[in-house]
Amino acid sequence: MALAARLYWRNLTPPEWREADERYRQDVRKTGRVPPFEKEYLRNDGSRVPVLLGAVSFDEDQSQGVTVVLDLTERKQGEEALRQTEKELRDLVENMPAMAGVLLPDGSHPYLTKQWQEYTGLSVAKTDLEGWRRVVHPEDIDLYAQKFRAAAAARKPFDNELRLRRAADGEYRWFLVRISPLCDGRGNIVKWHGVMTDIEDRKRAEQALKRSEAYLAEAQELTKTGSWARDPHSERMFYCSDETYRIFGLDKAEGIPSIETFIKRVHPDDRAMVRAQSLQGAREKAERAFEYRILLVDGTVKHVRTLRRTVLNDSGEVVEVVGTTMDITERKLAELEREKLRKLEAELVHMNRVSTMGEMAASLAHEVKQPISAAVMNAEVCLELLQREQPYVPDLTDATSAMLRSAKRAADIIDSVRSLTRRGTPKREVVIVNDVIREIDALLQNQARQYSVDVHLQLKENVPCVVGDRVQLQQVVMNLMLNAIEAINDAGGELVVKSELTDAEYVLISVSDTGVGLPKENEGHIFEAFFTTKSQGSGMGLAISRSIVESHGGRLWATGNPGRGATFYVQLPRQAAEPA
Repeated sequence: MALAARLYWRNLTPPEWREADERYRQDVRKTGRVPPFEKEYLRNDGSRVPVLLGAVSFDEDQSQGVTVVLDLTERKQGEEALRQTEKELRDLVENMPAMAGVLLPDGSHPYLTKQWQEYTGLSVAKTDLEGWRRVVHPEDIDLYAQKFRAAAAARKPFDNELRLRRAADGEYRWFLVRISPLCDGRGNIVKWHGVMTDIEDRKRAEQALKRSEAYLAEAQELTKTGSWARDPHSERMFYCSDETYRIFGLDKAEGIPSIETFIKRVHPDDRAMVRAQSLQGAREKAERAFEYRILLVDGTVKHVRTLRRTVLNDSGEVVEVVGTTMDITERKLAELEREKLRKLEAELVHMNRVSTMGEMAASLAHEVKQPISAAVMNAEVCLELLQREQPYVPDLTDATSAMLRSAKRAADIIDSVRSLTRRGTPKREVVIVNDVIREIDALLQNQARQYSVDVHLQLKENVPCVVGDRVQLQQVVMNLMLNAIEAINDAGGELVVKSELTDAEYVLISVSDTGVGLPKENEGHIFEAFFTTKSQGSGMGLAISRSIVESHGGRLWATGNPGRGATFYVQLPRQAAEPA
């Protein structure tokens, strides 16, 4: 540019720029060349234009020369945009929910966000070198330092979780530290960039999940219940819990087994059913439970119960089958033992009834003999009347009716005895308690007379029915009344049998006698099996009676009377009222 051009530029500048322009001219005179010099000038439209000026090859008197003028508008705009971007990045870093910083190889920190300084209470100077160790949990320092050295040697980034102490309250919180090195062209680390993110909530959630998983695993082991999930369209299993492996005797290290592997562990007799259930489970949308046996490699047989259900997507298609498998071997064995015990108990109850009826044989023979003798006598009267030339029909009718009544009475006695000695499974029905007492009283009349015992029945008419086995309840009443009669023995006395409804709406039967009573030393043992004070007793009557009463949801107990004798109580739940 000619000097005239330079002077034109000078004339366009404001007066306050002329001093700078004069310095520019002096530099030109001294050196003949000057470094770039930034200025602004005004255009005719009043806008400002930034320029970069430079002069080269001026003549000796400085009258002529070349001036370089560069328009810096775009560069200035770029610099402004860069400053704005840097500001936005700094604002972003300073306000993000994490701590960040720069670390140099000498251990100093040219930059740390305000979050670090506010959280730890450490300034940049206090953080430098080993200062950061003061806020890191002592248990986490060595692992962090080890990972940092390894990353520095490999010139690679690394992640690490550690706890940092908060200055406000001294609490340690978990942070995820991510550090990356910045290397020069020769591979030397120039600086490190690091970001620390608070993961305390995630850590607590992970710990809660681990505790929950541990509790679940413990519960599955205690209950012997395994869980699993499978693909409904293939033989692939998605998941098997540890307890599932234990139940089926499989090795977890071999990976998740296929469905066919599980089926091979099923007992051969149950395998077809289980395979059919497996295929059905892929189609059926309802929950299903089934039981089967598994046969382990060592020959052990287990009983298991599987409960499965399907998982549907939004379209109603089966996408997964989930379920549980429970080892019920102990329960099955217990059920078998209970069944054996039930049969044994039923046999003992039957034997007790037969034994009791044997003791009553003489009394029963007398009871049966009376109506039979009366029937024979009435039959003889009928024959005599029939042999007359003109039999008197009313007398013949009366004799025949009496004979029928006596025969029916004998048949009723025989039926009662047969029902008490019959072996069979308990039959629950509606039972009228007062009728049971009256039936047993009729059977024991001769026994009572033999021992000079006066039997009094005090039966309330409002006593409701109970639900139970009629024969077993007859057996209980008979055992208690026989015991009372024998306790009175030959000395004579009274036996009172009552029935009533308690305030709690239970049916209460009491059998009270004036016999020898309950010796204190035997009071706690009278209901024990094989305990007896009789020379010929089996010791099973009261034990069986209590078992029968408890199986009906009731209670049997005894107390000594204030004077003489004892009272036995049978409490039974009344029949539930019919719905309206």
